[in-house]
Amino acid sequence: MKRILYMVLRNIILVPFMWIKLCYHASHVEKYTEEEHFKMLEFIVRRANKGGNVTIDVHGQENIPAENGFMFFPNHQGLFDVLAILEACPRPFSVVAKKEVAHIQFLKQVFACMKAYTLDREDVRQAMKVITDVSKEVMNGRNYIIFAEGTRSKNGNQVQEFKGGSFKAATKAKCPIVPVALIDAFKPFDTNTISPVKVQVHFLAPLYYDDYKDMKTKEIAALVKERIQKTIRKNS
Repeated sequence: MKRILYMVLRNIILVPFMWIKLCYHASHVEKYTEEEHFKMLEFIVRRANKGGNVTIDVHGQENIPAENGFMFFPNHQGLFDVLAILEACPRPFSVVAKKEVAHIQFLKQVFACMKAYTLDREDVRQAMKVITDVSKEVMNGRNYIIFAEGTRSKNGNQVQEFKGGSFKAATKAKCPIVPVALIDAFKPFDTNTISPVKVQVHFLAPLYYDDYKDMKTKEIAALVKERIQKTIRKNS
């Protein structure tokens, strides 16, 4: 909470303008292209991070596929995760988020601009529809993030089990799977301090369809988790 207040105070002149612009974009989603939404969100996030003493240390941008229609699978550390990737990634993307965060102010508007999907983990039919819809959008050239752990880790940089079902949209779309290792992404919002913090975002080498077409989703999940955990151990 301290850091969020610090972000606001250090951008106090820009905050009203940025909030109005964000809300306007969120209320008029079809008026803007995905690139225009992304550029606006990126500007807000960069200013907020700078004001909040958060540095995003990016590695492996060359591993992001040249063509759109791919999916990021990061480890999940907290509410800051998407904001870290927003600054780190030069390409527009959307997100599949659990419904519990869909009503949090700011994130609510950000997700609206991204045309994000919210997932009800208690409703199997709704979850399957989301998977089908996302796979179709990925095949049509949109990029997505899914947090395969399902919920954020309570143990900092320790990665939880990756759920095989989270990869069904990717296997249906036959798209590149890009593991993303987040290091210290829990610190900006989950520690009660405003001291400078560096969040590492590592885009790892993608798995292409030919790499995983003969694997079960549980096997894909285990492989992606292993690569992310190995990167975290090496760099934290």
